Amino acid sequence: MSKTTKYLKKLAPYQKQKEFFQAKARRIAYGGARGGGKSWAMRTKVVLLALRYNGIQILLLRRTFPELRENHIMPLRRDLKGIAVFKESTKEFIFKNSSRIKLGYCQGEGDVLQYQGQAYEVIGMEEATQFTEFQYTALTESNRLSGNLKENFVPRMYFTCNPGGVGHSWVKRLFIDRDYRNGEDANDYVFIPSTVYDNKYLMSKNPEYIKNLESLPELRKKAMLHGDWDAFEGQYFTEFSREKHVVKPFEIPGNWLRFAAMDYGLDMCACLWFAYPENLDRIVVYRELYRPSMLLSQVADEIKKLCGNEKIRYIVASPDLAGRRQESGKSGFDILFSCGLKGLIPANNSRIEGWRLVREYLSAKKGEEPVLEFFAGCTNIIRTLPRLIFDKNNVEDAATTPHEVTHAPDALRYGLMSLGKNMFLGNKAGKTEKVFVEKPYIEFLNDRY
Repeated sequence: MSKTTKYLKKLAPYQKQKEFFQAKARRIAYGGARGGGKSWAMRTKVVLLALRYNGIQILLLRRTFPELRENHIMPLRRDLKGIAVFKESTKEFIFKNSSRIKLGYCQGEGDVLQYQGQAYEVIGMEEATQFTEFQYTALTESNRLSGNLKENFVPRMYFTCNPGGVGHSWVKRLFIDRDYRNGEDANDYVFIPSTVYDNKYLMSKNPEYIKNLESLPELRKKAMLHGDWDAFEGQYFTEFSREKHVVKPFEIPGNWLRFAAMDYGLDMCACLWFAYPENLDRIVVYRELYRPSMLLSQVADEIKKLCGNEKIRYIVASPDLAGRRQESGKSGFDILFSCGLKGLIPANNSRIEGWRLVREYLSAKKGEEPVLEFFAGCTNIIRTLPRLIFDKNNVEDAATTPHEVTHAPDALRYGLMSLGKNMFLGNKAGKTEKVFVEKPYIEFLNDRY
């Protein structure tokens, strides 16, 4: 029996690792939590590719050389003895079929430039969230056919990752939020989640490690044990949970009340539609408009189109739109109204009071179910709300940067402030009571708008 055959016979991947091995998309990410067997899966995947495709060129990266040495060079030298030749000077494994696995690292952003002009059919980024978006983007330029392969092959990139790190945002955008732009194709991206509970070896041989993860501080436990990409240090709304607050769209009953809330800026217009029953024991964000570079006339047309024949009680909007401009004598509300958008009222922009109310709605329950829910199609408020962080200069407020993140949460704040606290709140004893702390912000539509 050859050494290659012996190596292959020893492989015993877990189910999630099998899915990773079998995936053939152009961009494949694996993991999301500690202990899911990510490093073994990555180096085994590139070895399988090297054995399968004659002449394939593969680049395997870690952020630093010590990590590269411990996680890949040493294990691969052991596993590939007699199968591939390791060249110490160039840190690469050469196979008998002319395939090559090159091992590298990119500690600084400038280190990635050493791979410019080179061609690799496969690039693997271990712990991808430790790489910057610039490093990732630069590496995509080297992910192309090398000319050494005789078979048809679509170049691919593989990623293993945990939440957190300098690259958290770009990895989350591509593989978790699936927010694509600039020609990116959703069909090219596959995420295969895995946690320590999928790792049979650790579960049986090292249960103390699982206990260590389970005893972490709550935020870190969410990220490292459960692979929660919305949990990170500095997160403003730790109460938000995709699992609890995001629901599959349903047909809204005809007797539910509806209104909308808008935050407008030249860089982005964010508008959310809300619906709730008369007893106010549940409120659903069921639609969103999220679009950059819109004129107010375009905003009016788009909102009217999306509203259709729905009976919208009012539209609460950025209070700065109510101010008249010196050069024209008209306010933003005047422009919107002249374009046929009615029911406009200025929002209460008390930030800290507003964020406190959002927190109350996120925390409130009706029995075991949350009071505030979001339809799954409202991807931008779902994406941006958990990305809000604390203001460094005011511990009670949310940061106003990055600005792209703030528009949809501001619209949510305006909308909930327009209702006030007329809602069912669950107390600590598990009982519910209807609380009327204050009158709704608006009880009737503004006569003019």
